[in-house]
Amino acid sequence: MASGAFTRAEVATFRRCEDFLWTVRCHMHFETGRAEERLSFDLQPAIAEALGYRQDASLRSVERFMKHYFLVAKDVGELTAILCSALEIQQLARAPRLPQFLNPLSWTTRRQVRRMTDFRIDDDLLNVASENTFKSDPVNILRLFFRAHETGTFFHPNAIRLLRGSLRLIDDKLRADPAANRIFLSLLTSRTSPEIALRRMNDAGVLGRFIPEFGHVVSMMQFNMYHHFTVDEHLIRTIGQLSSIEAGGLPQALPLSTEIVSTIQNRRALYVAALLHDIGKGRPEDHSILGERIARRLCPRLGLRKAETDVVAWLVREHLTMSDTAQRRDLGDAKTIRDFADIVQTPERLKLLVLLTVADIRAVGPGTWNSWKGQLLRELYYETEPLVTGGHTMTSRRSRLAAAEKQLREALAEWQQEDVEAFVANQYPDYWLRTDTDKQVEHAKLVHEARRDGKKLAISFKSDAFKGMTELTVLVPNHPRLLSLLAGCCASAGANIIGAQICSTRDGFALDTFVLQRSFADNEDEARRTATIRRTIESVLKGEVRLRSLLANRKPAERRIHAFDVEPEVVISNSLSDQFTVIEVSGLDRPGLLYELTSAISDLRLDITSAHITTYGEKAVDVFYVTDLTGKKVIDPNRQVTIREMLEQVLADSDG
Repeated sequence: MASGAFTRAEVATFRRCEDFLWTVRCHMHFETGRAEERLSFDLQPAIAEALGYRQDASLRSVERFMKHYFLVAKDVGELTAILCSALEIQQLARAPRLPQFLNPLSWTTRRQVRRMTDFRIDDDLLNVASENTFKSDPVNILRLFFRAHETGTFFHPNAIRLLRGSLRLIDDKLRADPAANRIFLSLLTSRTSPEIALRRMNDAGVLGRFIPEFGHVVSMMQFNMYHHFTVDEHLIRTIGQLSSIEAGGLPQALPLSTEIVSTIQNRRALYVAALLHDIGKGRPEDHSILGERIARRLCPRLGLRKAETDVVAWLVREHLTMSDTAQRRDLGDAKTIRDFADIVQTPERLKLLVLLTVADIRAVGPGTWNSWKGQLLRELYYETEPLVTGGHTMTSRRSRLAAAEKQLREALAEWQQEDVEAFVANQYPDYWLRTDTDKQVEHAKLVHEARRDGKKLAISFKSDAFKGMTELTVLVPNHPRLLSLLAGCCASAGANIIGAQICSTRDGFALDTFVLQRSFADNEDEARRTATIRRTIESVLKGEVRLRSLLANRKPAERRIHAFDVEPEVVISNSLSDQFTVIEVSGLDRPGLLYELTSAISDLRLDITSAHITTYGEKAVDVFYVTDLTGKKVIDPNRQVTIREMLEQVLADSDG
């Protein structure tokens, strides 16, 4: 360019990126017939087809298109960094200089960098000492990032350019170099913002070349509504979450993780597992199994001992086990805990898996983590701990129950004691283990107000615009079809249920909480919708209107949901519980799905003992613990076939 900010090669990259992005933008207009600036889910498959992308063994055509899109975005980001650095240097050249003793980079640091390394600091930016810095010693590529991390400096444009032109030097010889691997491992496990160092390496193209398996997932998007980031960005954010936990920055949100992180013995293994846990994605086989094999190959190269390698491989293979168990299984069922303990086996692995699971979920995207999931993971941890410690646990179930009750009493210290004790006495033990204190306070207030006003029906809402969700809590006399009725009321108003917590009280009431996908960005609009749901529930439960007539007029599913294809599946198991038959149903989510599933289960003359409702973007996974009307498991094979066929028909009925 005329200003000299870009080289000829960088200008060519700029033109290539510009052509691609304009092509995509034009096709967005072609597909919609109007000016459209959002590359939404429903447009992505059509544009991928129009541009000639084809499915291969590992990625769908839309995923290959979006990977190309994000790679172009990375190039644009790198060009922007070069331009900004060049402009900054020009500005510094014209601006008055700070005296050395006021400069954040001391003369001592500058001298050490110049004398002891092949780098130097120019205009407060880390630069290479010569054009041969990387060619003469390729390990300097890793040292550049280490020195930037150590000094807290950004890269000089000359260093970025030389780095871009030296990526071919990252070959098998450098990957096998012990010094290079020591540097990388020290960056990965740094106690000061390892996420920043890894993202720098990734943006520069170094991380994907130094670890080719990581290079496979760079800019790889997963075509679903659950994952907010590309796979490489998610992995780096997982490291960032672990680092925040270890730094003690999340004690309120993550009390258990904050407590146990300082007690683990395999810190290096945990960080390596966090980086590798999704590295097997984008291949035909199960990414957890493939990731385990990759970990076993890579860990010795990084300098991990055999025992550490075994831990990393196990964590990668089982990284979904704890979240699946917590969210999709009945934690009050003894067999659930025994089966999970058989997988975990040791207290150390239990702690490591908690930390990895929490960091993984929190790194998925805004709104994915909530206090509800945190409470479930804590319950699973505390229920499993006695089994893997031989009963020698610091926190018994009885003490946890007592502590939970005490915390509520302290939170309600201004209440009349008899009101607090009435609420406490009315809850079953599992309630205290599955519900955090803040939610218990909300429940106590709802129950107290209902009792004071002589009401048998009470409803409360709480909305969070940032997380994109609204919580609906209902207190009402319990009966077998209540879950179905409440789900239907939400569906009739076009509300999509993305989670549910079902509780019963000792006096025959249900205290159920539904997590609804927020429909409006504006708080007033969302408040009007929740008021509509409240009126609908009240009218249906009082018998003033018929639910089916309301459902007949409900709004269709949002447009973007039709861009996805989720294979429907119904799994019926008698091996997951000693007392109940477990029915796991998964398929494309839509408003009204939970209502239709629970109605069908009731029509099949099954009694739902507990329900576990989870949504992963466009995919719903609903698990029901059921018995027949005699209280026994469903053993008869023909009956199981009938149940499976009826529920599969519900999943296939996309029109609701």
